[in-house]
Amino acid sequence: MAVITKITTQQKNKDRFNIFTDDGKGEEYAFSVDSDVLIRFQLRKGMEVDEFSIVEIQYQDDIRKAYHLAVNYLAIRMRAEKEIKDYLVKKEVDEPVVNEVLHKLASQKYINDEEFALSYVRTQKNTTDKGPDVIRMELKEKGINESTIKLALAEYPIEEQVEKAIKLSEKLLKKSTKESQRLVKEKAEQMLVRKGYPFDIIHSALNEADLDKEEDEELEAIRFQGEKAHRKYSKYTGFEYSQKMKQALYRKGFSIELIDKYLEEIEKS
Repeated sequence: MAVITKITTQQKNKDRFNIFTDDGKGEEYAFSVDSDVLIRFQLRKGMEVDEFSIVEIQYQDDIRKAYHLAVNYLAIRMRAEKEIKDYLVKKEVDEPVVNEVLHKLASQKYINDEEFALSYVRTQKNTTDKGPDVIRMELKEKGINESTIKLALAEYPIEEQVEKAIKLSEKLLKKSTKESQRLVKEKAEQMLVRKGYPFDIIHSALNEADLDKEEDEELEAIRFQGEKAHRKYSKYTGFEYSQKMKQALYRKGFSIELIDKYLEEIEKS
């Protein structure tokens, strides 16, 4: 049985205390605790502590330290339970301590995966271009279960998904004035898939979006692409030149009719 001989405040952290004991071999440093653990176990000079008591005190102190880590981590933003668990494990906190901390945080309503998921969907919807499929994947990675994800994604109704997809598509069109209408639509579809929009939403958006170019705009685009192709194939002549140009411009998404019109135009120039 050891006897507490001295309790001192740590210099760098006034909320933590160093405990010194003597088990008959002279005074030595035994362990440290925070103020809550000190008060909970009523630690004081002259108090006898056995080995089991010291183990329990240190275990409760480990919980307190891990709890403070988690609270500081939560202070930055809301977190899913899995995020906090992964963070504490990364900090080399033992699993029993992690579970105690998670239970305490949940009981204090500091963590709630349903509220987190709802907030996450609203934030992503309002501040990013992400579609529901990407948001679903991100929530899954954060440990949110499928039923909670489904509930949270109700915050992102189909009408809003279509509206955002339309804006993204029309924005792409403005940046793609030198490309064919067909290629712009293909690029818009690929972009929306990458951003996580389902195919039914994509098709609705592309049908509603104003992606149709005026005839003179499409002609201007083929002239731009045609000049680039011409520089590449100018060494060819006659039928071979015509075929190479047609193939290149068709791959760029222009119609055969418009390609023939353009080739007739450059023949006359």
